[in-house]
Amino acid sequence: MRRGARGGTWMPGVVTIFLWAGMPAAGQDREALSEEVRSYLAVSSSVVALENVLLFDGAGGPARSGQTIVIRGNRIESVGAAGEVEIPPGAERLDLEGHSVMPGMVGLHNHMFYYQSTPRASQMQYSGPRLYLGAGVTTVRTTGSVAPYQDLSLKGAVERGETPGPRILITAPYVISPGPDERLRDLGMYAIRDEETARRYVRYWAAEGAEWIKAYTQITREALGTIIDEAHRQGMKVTAHLCSVGFREATALGIDNLEHGLWANSEYDTTREPDRCSPNYQRSIAELDMDDPRVAETISEMVAAGVAMTSTLAVAEQATPLVPDLTERDLEALPDHVVEAEMERRSIFRTTEMPWMIDLFENLLDFELAFVEAGGVLAAGVDPAWGALPGYGDQRNFEILVEAGFEPAAAVRIMSANGAIILGLDDELGTVVPGKLADLVVIEGDIELRPSDIRNVRIVFKDGLGYDPEKLTAAVAGQVGVR
Repeated sequence: MRRGARGGTWMPGVVTIFLWAGMPAAGQDREALSEEVRSYLAVSSSVVALENVLLFDGAGGPARSGQTIVIRGNRIESVGAAGEVEIPPGAERLDLEGHSVMPGMVGLHNHMFYYQSTPRASQMQYSGPRLYLGAGVTTVRTTGSVAPYQDLSLKGAVERGETPGPRILITAPYVISPGPDERLRDLGMYAIRDEETARRYVRYWAAEGAEWIKAYTQITREALGTIIDEAHRQGMKVTAHLCSVGFREATALGIDNLEHGLWANSEYDTTREPDRCSPNYQRSIAELDMDDPRVAETISEMVAAGVAMTSTLAVAEQATPLVPDLTERDLEALPDHVVEAEMERRSIFRTTEMPWMIDLFENLLDFELAFVEAGGVLAAGVDPAWGALPGYGDQRNFEILVEAGFEPAAAVRIMSANGAIILGLDDELGTVVPGKLADLVVIEGDIELRPSDIRNVRIVFKDGLGYDPEKLTAAVAGQVGVR
């Protein structure tokens, strides 16, 4: 597969321009925000006009230049070409010529912990939400938790305006079946032993405020099926990082979402035993002919059943000889001992004789392209680990999607609107249209011509408030993996 050889297939969206009526006009009460949250704000006027922007609206259509976006309170009031949109008297007007604007990113695999290596997984109660928001990620699903009550507490603190961060949807602690990998229990994963245990687990976390359940690699079909059934009874959804169960098996059981794309699909490994995670399955993915009819069958069944998929390319890249150097901003965010460990890990991956890992990664990209071309809903998340940092890894996801062959506008859709669709929030989030919440990322440069410009975030609007990325990222210097 030649990266960059193919484009996306999204059809242009149509934006209706009007002055929104009937929706709440006021954003979050500025007086209710803590002093610290207010200290990160760059724009807090009740009415704001972003003028002369290059707009990627999240619907997947071509970018539109010379656009004006009017924000009133926490909502987008109007969107359109310069001169066609009425700018209210007294609005704070920002001339953003030379800037791209896209919807706030919706991270579908964005833990509130940073995984360095077994058994080190450090909660990011302080650094995580600031780094996500500063990079333009305005909504996250935790997608597996090692400290669920800390996640719940953080969610409440963000909602009350006590701390800065993205809006957070909670996933319960990882759930597995009993099996040979005791390391999983060491990481706080809960082992399901029978049907009663499975149903009680789901009901408990539904009552505690979790919206999603995440199953992990060591899970049986019986346990997964029971969890899915009970979760749906409770109004929850289920996603999984699989290995012991294949994608087609999980699809038949009624799962809602699958994580990591082809990387986590063991069904092409002919040595796999039922309900067992084979050590050879990733090698089988690397050797897979992507024209194998089984690949199309998997995708067809997922699409027909409405099973969404989450791309985590930035962390997948970290586990191959293609692993990039740590950037200057990575080095600023990580403490010295984590940097040293990362340098050592990179050296191992680059010198180990595993050329097949590159083939695996290329097949991963091809699978995601084929899934989208078949009509599948693909979203993305960073899965913060190994140097793929919160927010920064989300931006890298966008870059790799474009390198893989998606048009930039299609990649924006994957990073924003599709995540909102999977979370059931697409009436409020994910696209830049009148009436939706004003979650916007202002980027210096043109992300269509230079995808890496997505790293140049200058303002992040969440609920109509404009945050200063420099202040947010400066606050976490040396803190990721510690605090």
